[in-house]
Amino acid sequence: MREYIKEADFISLGENTGKNCPVFRKVFSTDKNKEVRKAVFQVTALGIYVAKINGKRVGDAVLTPGWTEYEKRLQYFTYDVTDYISGENTVEIGLGHGWYASRIGSVGVYKGAYADFPSLAAAIAVQYTDGTETVIKTDTGWEAAKSGVLFSGIYDGERTDARIIPEYGEKAVVTEYGKEKLVPAEGEYIRETERIYPKEIITTPKGETVIDFGQNMTGYVEFTVTGHAGTKVTIEHAEVLDKHGNFYTENYRSAEARAEYIMKEGRQTYKPLYTFYGFRYIRLSGWPEKAEKENFTAIVVHSDMKRTGWFECGNPKVNKLFENVIWGQRSNFLDVPTDCPQRDERLGWTGDAEVFCRTACLNYDTEKFFVKWLHDLALAQKENGQIPRVVPDVFRTNDRSEFGSAAWGDAATVCPYEVYLAFGNRNILTEMYPTMKKWVDYITGKSEGNLWKNSPHFGDWLGLDAPAGSYKGSTGEDLIATAYYFLSCGILVKTGELLGYDMAGYRKLAGDIKEAFVKEYVREGYRLSSDTQTAYVLAIHFGLVDEKERFAERLVQLIEEAGDTLCTGFVGTPYLLDALTETGHADKAYTLLLQEKFPSWLYSVNRGATTIWEHWDGVNEQGDMWSSDMNSFNHYAYGSVAQWMYRTVAGIRSDEKSPAYKHFYISPIPDAKLGFVRCRLDTRNGTVTSGWTVESDGTVRYEFEVPEGATATVKISGVEETLGKGRYTRYGRI
Repeated sequence: MREYIKEADFISLGENTGKNCPVFRKVFSTDKNKEVRKAVFQVTALGIYVAKINGKRVGDAVLTPGWTEYEKRLQYFTYDVTDYISGENTVEIGLGHGWYASRIGSVGVYKGAYADFPSLAAAIAVQYTDGTETVIKTDTGWEAAKSGVLFSGIYDGERTDARIIPEYGEKAVVTEYGKEKLVPAEGEYIRETERIYPKEIITTPKGETVIDFGQNMTGYVEFTVTGHAGTKVTIEHAEVLDKHGNFYTENYRSAEARAEYIMKEGRQTYKPLYTFYGFRYIRLSGWPEKAEKENFTAIVVHSDMKRTGWFECGNPKVNKLFENVIWGQRSNFLDVPTDCPQRDERLGWTGDAEVFCRTACLNYDTEKFFVKWLHDLALAQKENGQIPRVVPDVFRTNDRSEFGSAAWGDAATVCPYEVYLAFGNRNILTEMYPTMKKWVDYITGKSEGNLWKNSPHFGDWLGLDAPAGSYKGSTGEDLIATAYYFLSCGILVKTGELLGYDMAGYRKLAGDIKEAFVKEYVREGYRLSSDTQTAYVLAIHFGLVDEKERFAERLVQLIEEAGDTLCTGFVGTPYLLDALTETGHADKAYTLLLQEKFPSWLYSVNRGATTIWEHWDGVNEQGDMWSSDMNSFNHYAYGSVAQWMYRTVAGIRSDEKSPAYKHFYISPIPDAKLGFVRCRLDTRNGTVTSGWTVESDGTVRYEFEVPEGATATVKISGVEETLGKGRYTRYGRI
C-alpha cells in the first residue's frame, strides 16, 4: 500500500503546547460528482493520538501508536475509513504527550523524555471508482486549538476540564521528523480488554472513601457523576492498603497517578484518553454525591494478545498463583514488556523480559508483541554491541547508557530463540542474528581468559541472600556473567547453524568458556566459589558442569538449610525448579512450589496478592511494607515459575528440532499433593492437552491429546512411545 503519510508534515503547537493536549482539525469535501470507492486513513504521533472523523472515533486501539525507539523509527496505523466518509467531512485528532513528551525514566520536575511537546502526522486518501483520488495531508493548513485535557502524562495521570470546548483559530506549525523512520504498525494493538466492577466501597480508618476492584491491573477508571459545573473530582490510584487499612501510595514514588476532572453541569461520564495506571484501589476526593458501585468501572488495558495457555490443578492456592502470573503478564505487556505499571518507571527492562519470555510465549501468543519489541532492541543496540538495560532506551543520553549487564543484555539471544521455538518464526532469527552476534562479541571484548569479569552488572537482583544494604544477591557477579556468556554463545551457535553459517569458531568459544568457568569457579567436593542457590542453579541448568547431579546435592542442602525455602533473585528463580527436576529432585521442586511460609510463591498468595510481587516480602509477616523505594506489587519476573508448571507438572515440552510444537514431548511428573492437573496449550500446530489424576489407590491416570498434523513423544512410567493425532489415556504410578 502507498505510504501516504510519508507525504504529510508533522504538525504541532510547538512551544505553545505547554502541558495542554491540543487538538487539530481539517474540514474537507469529497467530489460530489464522483463515487467514493475507498477511503484510507494513515496516522501517527510522537506522543499519543485519538482520531475522529465526523465525530466517530477511528479504530478501537488505545494509546496509539505505542512506544518505539523514537530516534530510529515510529509506527503509523492504517485504517479503512470508507464508512466514515460523507460529502462534507471533519477530521479531528487529539494529541497527548505520551511516552515521547512525558517524563519517563527519571524523577523530579516535568520534562519530556524525548522532547517537550508532541506532534502528529496524518493523511486521508479518498479513492474514487474512476481511478482518481484526493489526498488530505497534515500541514500548516490544519487548524489547532487547546483542549479540555489540561495535562496528561504517563506517570502523573490526566487533568481534564469538561467545560472547555476547543476554540479553533490557531494554525498548526510544522515540526521535523525524518519520514524515512516511519514504519507500518507491527505490534499487537493496545486495547480495552475487560471491564471490572467494584468489589467493595470502603471507608478507611482515616475516613477516606476508597473503592476496591478486587484485582491489581493496568488501565483506567471510567466513572459517571452528577453535579455542578466547576466541581473538581479527583481519583488517586493504589495497589495495596497499609496494615491499618488505609490508602497506600508511597511505593509509587514520585508518580502522581491521579485523574482530576472538572465537571460541566449535569450528569456526565469520563475516562482518560492519553494515559494508564497500575492499581487495584482508587481514592475519591471532592465527590459531589454518594459513591455508588454502579458509577465506577475499571477498564483493563494491554496489548491484545490471544490467550494460548491454561493450567489448573487440585490445589486452589497454586491455581491462584497461576492466575496471578497471567494478570502480571497482562498488566505489563502494554506495547513493551515493562517491569511495572504503576510507579515512576514502567520501562522495558531487558532482564525482566529475558527471564519471563518462555512463560510469556506459553500463556499468550506473543509473537507479534516480541517481534516488534525485538526490532526496537536491535535498533537500540550500541555500536560496540552493548544492549541497553531498557528498550526503548530512555537512558541513552546519561551515564546509565554505558552499562550492559549480564542476564539483561542476554534478552538479545534468549528472547528471539524462545519466540522461534514457540511459534516457528525463523525470520526473527534471521533478523536478530546480527544483534545476537554483536552481543556475544561485545562480551568477548569485555572478557579475560574467556571469563566475563570486572564489569558492572545487576547480579542476582533482589536475591534474598543479599548483603545488608544491597539489592544484589550474594552470588558472584562474574560467575553469573560468565554463565550467561556461555548461554548466549550456545544460543548463537544453534541459531547460526540453523541459518547455515559456519559456527565452528563460536562452538569452540562456548567450550572454552565452559572450561574457564570450571577452572575459575568450581571447587573440590562439587562446590562452587559462590556457595549460593543461584550459583548452583545456573551451573546445572546452563550445562556448565558435568556430573551435575553431584552439584545438585549441594543445592538441595542449601534449600534445606534455608528451611525448605528459596533465596534466589531475578537470575536464579526462573531456573530453580528446572535445575532440581533435571537432577532427580522433582520432590524438592514441588516442596518449593507448595511452600507457604516466607519466602515462597504462595506466601504472597496467602497475603492476598492478585499479581506477582517484585519482592518476596513486599509485605512482611507483620504487615509492614518492604520499602517505599522499590516495591511493586505487579512485577512479572517471578511468574516465570509458570513455565515449570506447563513443562514439568503437565509435562508439555517443545522440541528444538521441530519448533511450534510440530513435534513435542509429553512427560509429566505428578505429585499426589496436587491431586490432579489439567493443562491446555494452543499452538501453531493445534491444541495440545495434558493432565493427570491421582486415584484413591495411588494409580495415576494420564490423559493427553495430540493435534492433527503433529506428533508427540510420550514417556510415562518409563514407557516411551511416539504418537500422532488422537486422545489417549495411560496409567502409571508416582
